[in-house]
Amino acid sequence: MKRIFEFMKRNYKIILFVTVISAVLWSFMPSKKVEDPEKDKLLLELLSFILEKGHYSPIAMDDDFSKDVYTKYIDGVDPTKRFFLQSDIDEFSKYQDKIDDLIRDKDLTFFDLTNNRLLKRIEESRAIYDEILSKPFDFSKEETINVDYDHLPYVKNEKELKDRWRKQLKLSVLSTVTDKEKLEEEKFKKDSTYEKKPFKVLEKEARESSEKSLNDYFNFIQKELDRNDWFSIFLNSIVERFDPHTFYFSPDDKDKFDISMSGKFEGIGARLQKKNDAVEVSELISGGPAWRGKELEAGDVILKVGQADEEPLDIAGMRLDDVVKKIKGPKGTEVRLTVKKVDGTIEVISIIRDEVETEETFAKSSTVEKDGKKFGIIYLPKFYISFDNKAERDAFKDVALEIERLKEQGVQGIVMDLRGNGGGSLETVVNMTGLFIKEGPVVQVKSANRKQDVLFDKDPQVQWDGPLVVMVDNFSASASEIFAAAIQDYKRGIVIGSKHTYGKGTVQNVIDLNQFVRGNSYGDLGALKTTTQKFYRINGGSTQREGVLSDVVLPDRFGYLDMGERDEKYALPWDKIDPADYQEVFNTFEPIINRSKARVAQNAQFKLIDENAKWIFERKDDNEFDLNLKKYEKEEEKTDAILKKFKPISNYTNHLAFESLPYEVEAVAKDTVLQEKRNRWHEEMQKDVYIDEALNVLSDIKTNLYSQKTASVNQKKNKFSRVD
Repeated sequence: MKRIFEFMKRNYKIILFVTVISAVLWSFMPSKKVEDPEKDKLLLELLSFILEKGHYSPIAMDDDFSKDVYTKYIDGVDPTKRFFLQSDIDEFSKYQDKIDDLIRDKDLTFFDLTNNRLLKRIEESRAIYDEILSKPFDFSKEETINVDYDHLPYVKNEKELKDRWRKQLKLSVLSTVTDKEKLEEEKFKKDSTYEKKPFKVLEKEARESSEKSLNDYFNFIQKELDRNDWFSIFLNSIVERFDPHTFYFSPDDKDKFDISMSGKFEGIGARLQKKNDAVEVSELISGGPAWRGKELEAGDVILKVGQADEEPLDIAGMRLDDVVKKIKGPKGTEVRLTVKKVDGTIEVISIIRDEVETEETFAKSSTVEKDGKKFGIIYLPKFYISFDNKAERDAFKDVALEIERLKEQGVQGIVMDLRGNGGGSLETVVNMTGLFIKEGPVVQVKSANRKQDVLFDKDPQVQWDGPLVVMVDNFSASASEIFAAAIQDYKRGIVIGSKHTYGKGTVQNVIDLNQFVRGNSYGDLGALKTTTQKFYRINGGSTQREGVLSDVVLPDRFGYLDMGERDEKYALPWDKIDPADYQEVFNTFEPIINRSKARVAQNAQFKLIDENAKWIFERKDDNEFDLNLKKYEKEEEKTDAILKKFKPISNYTNHLAFESLPYEVEAVAKDTVLQEKRNRWHEEMQKDVYIDEALNVLSDIKTNLYSQKTASVNQKKNKFSRVD
C-alpha cells in the first residue's frame, strides 16, 4: 500500500485485506469517463469495505447505525434548523433506518433528495433575510429566543421559518448595536465634543453589517461549494460513526492535511482570501518567493493567472480553491499574476515558485531568567514530519537542535510547551522522547485482536538530562499525550497544566483510495484516515478518553467543562493492558509537586481564573436571550460587571524578559515579519501565569534533584505509524 507505513506492513491481516479489496475493485472498473454520481457510488463501496475490514473496532452497518448517520448528517448541514421544514424532515425520515441498505446498494437517493432540497432552501433563505433586514427591528417588543438548537423542533411552515430567521437576526443585530453603543460612549468620554450617533443610525449600520456577513456566507456556500463538497459531508457522517478520528479526505483536503503535517508546500507563499467576488492577497509567508520578490503585497487583488508564457486566465467568479490550484505548482516553474494594486494600478508580477515553509508550524525556543537561573522554553505546535521525504525537517530533529542551542546558552532547565499541540507523527514522538531518557520503551501499540507491540527508544544517549517540565492543556492530544505520559511514567519530569489532556489514544493511517483502482478514469478519489490501532502508556493504561492527568493541575477557564474525547459520543472506550518493562528515572517528585500545589492554591491570579471557570460552567446552559432592548442591556450590564472582576486575568504580567537565541537574533534583524512574530510570542509569555509557575517548578527540580549534566544524541532511524 502506497501510504501504509512500515509498522503497519507487519500486520499481515491488513496486507491480506488490501490484496482482496484491490482484486474486487479492479474487476468492475469502467473503461471510460463516467459522471460524478458513479464516482460517488465507488466511494461508498470503497469506504464501507475498508472500514468493515480495516478499522480497529468495526461496527455493524445496521438500522441503528443508519439512524446515527442520518441524525449526524441532517444536523451537520442544518445545525441551527433554519433551512429545513418539518415537512422536509418527514420526507427524509423514511430513510433514517435504511442508509445501511443504500450504502450496500450504492444508492444515492437519500443524498440526492436531501442535497437538492438543502440547496433549494438555501436559495429561498436569501430572500427571507433580505426582507427581514430591509427594515428596522422593534426592540420594544417583549420576546425571547432559545438558541438550544439541538432540542428545538423544526418549523412547521414557511411562516414559522421566517419567524425563526427574524429572531436569529434580531439577536445578531441587537448584540452588534449594543456593542456599537458602548464604542460611541467610549469615544464621547475621550472627547466631549464628539457627537454620538443616534440609536437609529447604529441599528441601520448593524443590519447592514449582518446582511454583508450573510451575503459573504451564502456566496461561499453557493459559489464555492460544489456537489463533491456536500457529498464529502455525507461521507464523513458515515465514516465518523466508527470513531471521531476516522475521516474521508477529498483530494483538496488531503493536500491541506499533508501540508499541515509537513509544514511545507511548493508555490509562491501567499495566503489568499475571497473578498466579495474577488481574490485578495491576505498575507505573504515570511521567506517565501512572493515575500522575497517584494512586488506582491497584502491587499493586492488577483485578476488573472498565467503559467509562464501561456495566455493568462481570467479568474473572475472562480472558486478560491481552484484559484489556489492555478497559482500553486512545482518548484522552479513560473506563474504570472495580473493584480490590481491598492492604488488602482494594474501590474503583471512574475514569481518563480519554490518550496515554502509555514514557519508557525515549527518548533521555536526562547530563554528567560528567573530568580538568578536561566531556563529554556521550547514551544512545539505539532509533531510534524514529511512522510514523503524523511530528509526534510521534522519535529524531532528541530527540537534536538533547539536543545543544543539552549545548552550553549547555559540553561538550567527546559519547559516543553505542548499546549494546543494536537499530535502528529508517532515516529517523531518516540524519537523525541529519547532525547530525554536512556533507551527503553516509550509507548505500546495494539492492533485489533493482536498482542501489543512495544515501541522503543533504542539510543542509550540522552541529549537533555536536566530539569524538565511538560506543559499541557485540554487540547494537547495524541502524540502530545504519548510524550507527556512517557515522561510522567519514567518520572523523568513533571507534567503541569489542565486537569487532563484531550484523551485521544488511537492511531490512524491515511490510506490513498486511488491505489485500489486500476486505470482510474474518475480522477483523484482522495484518501481515508481510519483508526487502525490504539496506543497505551508503558504503565499499561490507555490515554483514550481519560487523557494524561497533570501532576500539578493549574486552573483554566475550561476546568469544569467536559472537553475532549470523553465528550465524543462515538469515541472508543478506555481500557488497559500489561505494563512494559521500564525503570523510573527518579523515585518521586512528590515534594516538588506539593510545593507547586501550595503556590497555586495561594496565587491570586489562579484563584481568579478558577472563579472565572466556575462562572463559565454555570452559564453553559444559558440558552434563553431577551430580544427586548432594555432587558437585553440590563443583562449585558450584569455580565459586564462580572467581566470587570475577571479583567485582571488578561492584564496579568509576570515581569519576565524572554529572549530569542543568538541565531534567531541575527535572523529577525533581516526579517521584520519574523521579528514581529517573535515579539508577539514573547509578549504573550509575559502575560502567561502558567509559564511563570512552570519556571517555579523547574527551579524547585534544579534545587532538589539535579546537578547539571551534558549529553549528546544520535539521530534515530526507526519508522512507525502516523498519529494525529
